[in-house]
Amino acid sequence: MTSPPAGADRFHLWQNLAAAVERAVARHRRDLPRTTPEPAPTTPPAESPGIRQGPLAERTRRRHRQVHNLLAQGRTITEIVEELHLARNTVRRFARATTAEELLAHRQGHRLDEWMNAARGEQIPELDSFVRGLGRDWDAVVAGLTLPHSSGVVEGHVNRLKMLKRQMYGRANPDLLRKRVLLAA
Repeated sequence: MTSPPAGADRFHLWQNLAAAVERAVARHRRDLPRTTPEPAPTTPPAESPGIRQGPLAERTRRRHRQVHNLLAQGRTITEIVEELHLARNTVRRFARATTAEELLAHRQGHRLDEWMNAARGEQIPELDSFVRGLGRDWDAVVAGLTLPHSSGVVEGHVNRLKMLKRQMYGRANPDLLRKRVLLAA
């Protein structure tokens, strides 16, 4: 399932890309080293004026500061994970980023063609399949990576409805399911 779904929203694009990369890495697993070294502690970067605003951007900046402050104190990734109650990959991502702004998404759909050409050049079968899928729904994919609109709310409602339907399956008629859906809203 490497082709983007209809609508090509950002969540599904990332999900499909992650699946393609995971398959490529799994194919080369035995060639990879057993462990990866943790990033060397760096001094916390000076606070850069942020472009993005809002609660998510502020939380990202705060966590980036916390991770880099702890790294500067000589803490390991594992210790930071335990102290901040964050996932290991999240802490690594924050540790690798020089500034918090690197972590905030920048919609650059106009660069998709450039990325696709580079991915084709790598000749990784899993990425080739993903890139072909992107090309089949080009306009929707570019819009999904460029426009600020998100179908996340709609996806959440669809997910909730599917959960309710699964819970009610074989237990009630459509009228009761309808009431449950309306009451859950």
